[in-house]
Amino acid sequence: MRGASQKTLEMATESLIPLESNPEVMNKFLQKLGVPSQWGIVDVMGLDTDALAWVPRPVLSVILLFPTSQAYKEHKQKQETEILSKGQVIANDVFYMKQLVSNACGTVALVHSIANNTDQIGLSDGVLKKFLDEAKPLDAASRGKLFKECDGIINAHKELAQEGQTNTPNAEEPVNHHFITFVHKDGVLYELDGSKAFPINHGATTSDSFLEDSVKICKEFMARDPNEVKFTVIALTAQD
Repeated sequence: MRGASQKTLEMATESLIPLESNPEVMNKFLQKLGVPSQWGIVDVMGLDTDALAWVPRPVLSVILLFPTSQAYKEHKQKQETEILSKGQVIANDVFYMKQLVSNACGTVALVHSIANNTDQIGLSDGVLKKFLDEAKPLDAASRGKLFKECDGIINAHKELAQEGQTNTPNAEEPVNHHFITFVHKDGVLYELDGSKAFPINHGATTSDSFLEDSVKICKEFMARDPNEVKFTVIALTAQD
């Protein structure tokens, strides 16, 4: 299954072929960008306790692919309004960027996963490390603009988007699924969705409970769309 954000993504000026939620394809992409092979994407085959026990640890990020339904859009607006009213705490070292390229949500999710775990991932010198170094002092919108202009990452996305098990869609073809990332930072679970106004603080978590806590939020997405079945959960973990 391939993911993309809404066709009307604000300020998006370019459309890419969406990346498939295929661990083999995503791991090729990560390794091309300098992520060592001891870290990689795996499928989360089920969301119950027994299935989660099979996911390799440590888990650095959880990525959810879900349908961009009306229920998602309504909740997104309600959530933003509530946060703007009540406020939330976001740690200064959370790396978050806006998505300004249509159909790049899979790559944005992977960049969010790596950028918030550079203390554990020995990222090699290359295009992604250079991007993160340049993006670190910028705000979320400026990071998104820098990403849009980063030919190395964009070209790697284009190359790997041609691979996978599903038919490759046209870049202009609407794809109504979207990738988001969950990361653990300073004892807090954050949702990073490049189409939202800001990161979402989902409360306390720990390294040990991060996967289970992220899955609880994934289940909330599913509960808002009980008639949808096209949800996929993957994770960035230590490789066996």
